[in-house]
Amino acid sequence: MSETVTLQSTTLGVTLHDGGGTFRLYSENATAVRFVIVDPADPKTEVSVLSCARVDGDIWEVSSSLIVTGVHYTVQVEGPDSLRDGFNPEIDLIDPYARGVVREGPRDFHNVVIDRSFDWQGVTKPNTPLSQTVIYEAHARGLTRGNLELPDELRGTYAALAHSSTISHLKKIGVTAVELLPVQMFISEPRLMNMGLINYWGYNTINFFTPHHRYATASAIAAGPDAIVREFKTMIRELHRAGIEVILDVVYNHTAEGGNRGLTHSFRGIDNASYYRVDEQGNYHDTTGCGNSLNFSNPRVVELTLDSLRYWIEEMQIDGFRFDLATTLARDANNQYDPNHPVLRGMIEDPIISSSKLIVEPWDVGLGGWQTGNFPDEFSEWNDRYRDSIRRFWLSDIANHRNSGHYGNGVAELATRLAGSKDIVDGKNDTLGTVNFVTAHDGFTLHDLVSYNVKHNNMNGESNRDGNSNNYSYNFGAEGLPADQSILAERHKVMRNLLATLLFSSGIPMVTAGDERAKTQQGNNNAYCQDNVLSWVKWELSEFESNLETTFAYLTQLRAENASLRPVNFGNFEKAEFGSDLIRWYNVDGGLMAEDQWNSSETRVIQRLNENLDEQGKQNLTLLVINGSEEALELTLPEWETVSSYELLWNSADEVPNVHTTAFKAGKNVAVSECSVLLFRAVAS
Repeated sequence: MSETVTLQSTTLGVTLHDGGGTFRLYSENATAVRFVIVDPADPKTEVSVLSCARVDGDIWEVSSSLIVTGVHYTVQVEGPDSLRDGFNPEIDLIDPYARGVVREGPRDFHNVVIDRSFDWQGVTKPNTPLSQTVIYEAHARGLTRGNLELPDELRGTYAALAHSSTISHLKKIGVTAVELLPVQMFISEPRLMNMGLINYWGYNTINFFTPHHRYATASAIAAGPDAIVREFKTMIRELHRAGIEVILDVVYNHTAEGGNRGLTHSFRGIDNASYYRVDEQGNYHDTTGCGNSLNFSNPRVVELTLDSLRYWIEEMQIDGFRFDLATTLARDANNQYDPNHPVLRGMIEDPIISSSKLIVEPWDVGLGGWQTGNFPDEFSEWNDRYRDSIRRFWLSDIANHRNSGHYGNGVAELATRLAGSKDIVDGKNDTLGTVNFVTAHDGFTLHDLVSYNVKHNNMNGESNRDGNSNNYSYNFGAEGLPADQSILAERHKVMRNLLATLLFSSGIPMVTAGDERAKTQQGNNNAYCQDNVLSWVKWELSEFESNLETTFAYLTQLRAENASLRPVNFGNFEKAEFGSDLIRWYNVDGGLMAEDQWNSSETRVIQRLNENLDEQGKQNLTLLVINGSEEALELTLPEWETVSSYELLWNSADEVPNVHTTAFKAGKNVAVSECSVLLFRAVAS
């Protein structure tokens, strides 16, 4: 046993220094804490047991020459036996600050002090401006598991994400950031494992500092946590070398220990009553729907979250985060949402964390959980109202029209979404406060959104009860596949409309991996437990799938080339100036939209004129035409003082982009097919 040394630093976990290292653990209610060094070859064999002393009130600490790089260890904690506590000194626990964790079996883990050195080869973060960001939400395994260009041992791994074939695809389609579904270490729920399934998505974290081991190559797993971290860092380095950022989907709102009957792996055994929201009877206050909620009224839980974020930013060179069920993170001592919560203020005021991209899922399942538009301005928010508005316009409104002869929704809400959702995110971030999406991992894929009226989740083992039943989807006359060619043609065109609407809207666009090539999950809108071809991105493409990918790449190119398609402000109605874009709305006749047209639920045609001026006064002006009606029509192009004519850049009626532009005089008529999108670039007069 070593002599205990009190450090001035409040760093938790293992800190190495001359002569060994120091271990520090937070537990307010423990009565004893032990740092147990184990035999790497047989982790059940204890090599040395170091007793920790309580220092600084709720911190336990021990220093020893035995604590060095390569040491394998567990944590054992004793404490009172009450309804609120979960102490059991017989259980080997995961250190919440461990940088390396080895899973020995379904319930057994131990920690490793890893070598954290790495050669970044001078590669730095791309630092892509938010206004130029196009997010690609992907599963770290599912993106590459089906890529037959990769060697078998690489497919579905971190190394595969760094492979030239993956990077080539990402560059080709024009995305600037990969948003990875959870890669912090997670485990599957016993319920799923008993059904022969796993938690594929990964929203079940057990350690907030460790990359998930299953996404590493077999050779890295065999070599241990050091090799897994090196493989992860190599992935980041190579994506950065290609100019692609990495955003992590992080789950700080709950842990994998579940509810009252959950297993003890880490936090519950260290200090259940401090880490979780628990009443005096031991009942969990669950606002996540996952059995427990971390107690963010506890400053130590806030500290853990901020420490974890800084680690991933500095050590792993991560570019940003998407916070799952972020409302739970900002609940105060009364379990009420607080937009000035210390965890949010901590992110905003920390120079390291605030330098990254911060995106929230602005809701949870608790009382008052839906907080879209209510997070601080420094955060960009997933915009579920954008998703629903766009789906209604292109899908359920068309279904309504065919069933009743009435669409039910005009263009007013569509225009608000196209312009950046000022009614929701009216803050200093302007249009960059909204992350726009039509699909995400949770829900129908783009293909299935236009192919199924109802969900088909029977494979999940819950008798199709799971998953959202309100999808605003439309199958255009046949459920799923096969379908008549005429139905397929309609579906394909609407897919193009949805992608164009997304990429030509003000705000930050996010597309789900595989949507660019019409990936199907056969109507499963909750494939969280499906680690198979149903969820993996398809790499062998049909002619249509290849054409859609080409179209998507062309649309991202148009967005990149035209600043007026990605304004950083909400714009004005009178004149374009640097820092204030012009935005004007026109009707089918080329005149300004009238109030009765805005208010009509049957107005289905709109034209959006956007003009951007850069610092040098260079003009970029685009005209977006949307015909949401089921009628082909003649549309009059609007006249504007700086415009002589318009070049047609893209028409969703084309199965593949026609790169040969055609010019049309301002004030003249253009033929527009039913349910279509056209994009023009103005030629200055």
